[in-house]
Amino acid sequence: MDGRIRPLTPETFPAWLALAEKHNGVWGGCYCSYFHSDTEHTVKDDYDRKTFKRRLVEEGVAHAALVFDGDTAIAWCEYGSPTELPGIYHRKQYDAGETRPAPWRITCFFVDRDHRRSGVAREALQGALGLIAEAGGGEVVSFPNEPKAGKRTSSSFLHNGTRTMFEKAGFTFERHIGTSKTVMRLTVPPAG
Repeated sequence: MDGRIRPLTPETFPAWLALAEKHNGVWGGCYCSYFHSDTEHTVKDDYDRKTFKRRLVEEGVAHAALVFDGDTAIAWCEYGSPTELPGIYHRKQYDAGETRPAPWRITCFFVDRDHRRSGVAREALQGALGLIAEAGGGEVVSFPNEPKAGKRTSSSFLHNGTRTMFEKAGFTFERHIGTSKTVMRLTVPPAG
């Protein structure tokens, strides 16, 4: 695996789509669109999920760090502004306790089943942080899971990674929302 990180763009969308379609559209056909909302030009319910995602990518309002093995995308980490990604789990609870909204959030990971439990999600997270740095940096908030001690959780259900993975990347724990979600934050300096 060469581990190259590339941003999700119209040029990389076909590789992203091939990974999503290999996994039946990911999580029941979501195509990583759950956290997105309508835009000025695209209404979510007017399109199937993969067309909706493609349109967002073309509009420049869908961001992800893709991990490539050669020419094949094997993972992604979705990130963007709260405007781009408003649909988070436990939104009311999160909003009620938010004192300093961050300009960036990380909402979703996906790793090809043939590459799970090999560190690729961490690589995708680092890729997203690098792309955020290139875009000017700033505070990043995310909502990773905190699996119960001693209870094994399938990696396919950890759509936003784990608290441990984010702590290793330098994020600071702020609070719990829901039963297994956390709010974590990191300030990313601008690149260069």
